[in-house]
Amino acid sequence: MAAVTAAAGTGYPWATFAANLGWAAAAALAVMLVTFAIAVRKGVHRVVDIAWGIGFTAVALVTCAASAGEGDTGRRILVTALTSVWGLRLAAHIARRARGHGEDPRYDAMLAKAPGSRNAYALRMVYLLQGALVWLVSLPVQAAQYVPGSPGAFAWAGTALWAGGLFFEAVGDAQLARFKADPAHRGRVMDRGLWSWTRHPNYFGDFCVWWGLFLIACDSASAAAVSWVSPLVMSYLLINGSGKPLLERHMATRPGYAEYVARTSGFFPRPPRRKR
Repeated sequence: MAAVTAAAGTGYPWATFAANLGWAAAAALAVMLVTFAIAVRKGVHRVVDIAWGIGFTAVALVTCAASAGEGDTGRRILVTALTSVWGLRLAAHIARRARGHGEDPRYDAMLAKAPGSRNAYALRMVYLLQGALVWLVSLPVQAAQYVPGSPGAFAWAGTALWAGGLFFEAVGDAQLARFKADPAHRGRVMDRGLWSWTRHPNYFGDFCVWWGLFLIACDSASAAAVSWVSPLVMSYLLINGSGKPLLERHMATRPGYAEYVARTSGFFPRPPRRKR
């Protein structure tokens, strides 16, 4: 609490932070509009998934430039670096996974119901919506960079949580990619490594990353107050929204999946249950 009080006592630059909200929105919108143009040209809207991580990186970089002279330099560099490493790794992973594939079945199903132009519907319901979510979820990234005090206990705890989250996400993605690359595993359920401790190590990693970034903002009571909603929104999306539920519905009919569900945690890691 001492770190929060010290940072808050120096005064939070509300006017410049408010202006930054506009710059961040413009950055997120620009990424989504460029991605939309690429998608229309290619005829495949799944490229928007690649833009998710790039959008957060763009917001972090724009905020870092706009907050010069306002926030602590070390904290600005820390938050920008952590967000960029996470965002660009995720974008590269999704791009590799999508290479050589056509449209994502989720977008095919959504756009099949489009009243009128598929592209116009995709712009409204996918790109602009994701741009708004990038802006909202990135509030801790924006708010933390305007905190004038140097990083304190909350910031270093947040960095540690971010690192644990990145480990789960990156290692889980790599383990799944190796498993799927073996033709002998076709149609089988991945239940090894981190996937034996949680059915969604990548989503759990995302969860930790965004609560970690929020903690970095918590060195200032003002920054925490303006950005607490963001990790809650991300947690809802991962656990109850477009993350875990959609994937589990897709996997439900796969042979062996019911047994996997019975012995493996649905989200938070724990040792697998033993067979009776």
